Amino acid sequence: MSKTVEKVFIRRMSPEDTDGVIAIEEKAYGAHHWSKDSFLQELNNDLAWYYSLFNSEGKLVAYAGTWHILEEAHITNIAVDTESRRKGYGEALLKHILDDCYKEMIKYLTLEVRVSNKAAIGLYEKYGFTSFGIRKKYYQDNNEDAMIMWTKNIFYDEFKVPFEQRSKDLEEKILINV
Repeated sequence: MSKTVEKVFIRRMSPEDTDGVIAIEEKAYGAHHWSKDSFLQELNNDLAWYYSLFNSEGKLVAYAGTWHILEEAHITNIAVDTESRRKGYGEALLKHILDDCYKEMIKYLTLEVRVSNKAAIGLYEKYGFTSFGIRKKYYQDNNEDAMIMWTKNIFYDEFKVPFEQRSKDLEEKILINV
């Protein structure tokens, strides 16, 4: 019996997506979420690359954002609708971000993640990120610490070869259309 492969669609976020993004934000982060204006400003920021992920029914279920600065990308956020978690959507967005970094010749990626967010930390570690320290009391809602994570140069074989294998593994679960 063959596995079912879900088809998702990822594209650059548009202003029309922001209401759906805010709905995901409110569920994921409660009262301490970004505003619609914050996302609209990011969409007008030349350094910002934001993505929307739609499931096979065409519903916006996840989004992600990065800033591309010279040879570095900073992941600002990856969020998945609470009812759509554990389906590989966050991983699909992370892969898409990395694919774009390869196209744009960006060598390094960085991010901050709540130290309590074990699922996200596990995903980032799976994709070659490692911890390079802690930002104490980084999150204003509860003063939680943030783990600072970086990749090595993504063009080096020690990163690229495992990334290519992870990409193949992901394609067995999710077909990403762009």
